[in-house]
Amino acid sequence: MEPIDIVGKTKEDASLPKATMTKIIKEMLPPDVRVARDAQDLLIECCVEFINLISSESNEVCSREDKRTIAPEHVLKALDVLGFGEYIEEVYAAYEQHKLETMETVRGGKCTNRAEMTEEEALAEQQRMFAEARARMNGVANVGKQAEVDPSLEAKS
Repeated sequence: MEPIDIVGKTKEDASLPKATMTKIIKEMLPPDVRVARDAQDLLIECCVEFINLISSESNEVCSREDKRTIAPEHVLKALDVLGFGEYIEEVYAAYEQHKLETMETVRGGKCTNRAEMTEEEALAEQQRMFAEARARMNGVANVGKQAEVDPSLEAKS
């Protein structure tokens, strides 16, 4: 029988993307070093166990503070409690960097693409999208990206 964790899922249900983990492992090593598949699998399992350990302790810290949401400070405290205090500064710096990158992505996400359009292009795109929506509402099959705005549809709106 499979070991079950506290949320009722087997350990195989909780894993990390193998391709991503392999890439991380390879980036950390010199180019002439190879890693056996068994060693890669073991490293991935270690990462999963580490995440489980930190998550569990973070939850304990959070509970002791009568909070219901684990915050970054709970994770940092958990690292300290578990004896990983020497990593707190580096983890916090990585967290701050992540926040900066996330803010840049949110600011520059879809808005960046739209900002590159001229006003006329944006208006044409909006009209095309309205025409597609009207066609779908009226039961017309697959209008496609090149849909022209039908003047008779414009008059009905």
